[in-house]
Amino acid sequence: MHSVPAPKPKTDSPRAVLARYGLAAKKSWGQNFLVDRGVLERIGRAAAAGANDVVVEIGAGLGTLTTALLNVTPAPKGIVAVERDPDMLGVLRAELSAEPRVEIRAEDAVHFDFAAAARIAGRPVIVVGNLPYQITTALLFSIVEAGDAVARAVVMVQREFAERVVAVPGSKIYGRLSVMVQQRAAVRLLFQVPPGAFFPRPRVTSAVLSLSRRPTLLAEVRDEALFSRVVKEAFSTRRKMLRRSLGDTFGDEVAAVAFGSSGVDGTRRPEELSIADFARLTDALGAAAGLAPIAVEK
Repeated sequence: MHSVPAPKPKTDSPRAVLARYGLAAKKSWGQNFLVDRGVLERIGRAAAAGANDVVVEIGAGLGTLTTALLNVTPAPKGIVAVERDPDMLGVLRAELSAEPRVEIRAEDAVHFDFAAAARIAGRPVIVVGNLPYQITTALLFSIVEAGDAVARAVVMVQREFAERVVAVPGSKIYGRLSVMVQQRAAVRLLFQVPPGAFFPRPRVTSAVLSLSRRPTLLAEVRDEALFSRVVKEAFSTRRKMLRRSLGDTFGDEVAAVAFGSSGVDGTRRPEELSIADFARLTDALGAAAGLAPIAVEK
């Protein structure tokens, strides 16, 4: 006898689910629910989760993307659906509590422990989700700083934010976000999502980003914490020449020695530096100031 495949979860529209529970999108939470099935399927395919993978879904909401992930072939081994809105949690539990592959977690995604999730899964997890605008930067940093715990992430953000993440040196939007994310992950802007793909319709265009963990940092650096500090200080006053912004932080003499030994011209501005330039400059500043490397938790 042939085994009968399990039925796929139902895929009611977000409008229908909201109506069923007497709910509406909360403007204060920035809630815009993805209704375009084509986009949901593209995100599910982009996640590329195999039958042994565990997906961590950030902001599971009404469970629409959760269901799309379950309906992809092959479907992931399990989904950890993270949500903090009590109303959405009620919907998730009512709609998906009978689905053994879904674990619903009432948590703030910013503080989610990806390392613990990877240990339980026995392998790095895959992160998927529509990142809330108010905490997009914090969430993205949390994902890339999770290191080996996250194999890759496919996330939806505002288009302008996505463009900043993938920006290259020399562009006006290249900044701290670009450097810190690209240092740890290979990033690609997969496709844009128009406002009409959501309910209610937002005023902005969104984009889906793919981030894949790098086995090693893009640019080798002795002190990751100092690298982060140098990049932050450099871009905090991006209109200033580097010798001024970093001189204010590390002292003019230390900065001058570091510029000389690293080969980085102190009259340049931060958006002109590549990630490798920042790494060389960081090592040179550490040596010039006699700073011991700071341990960075993995």
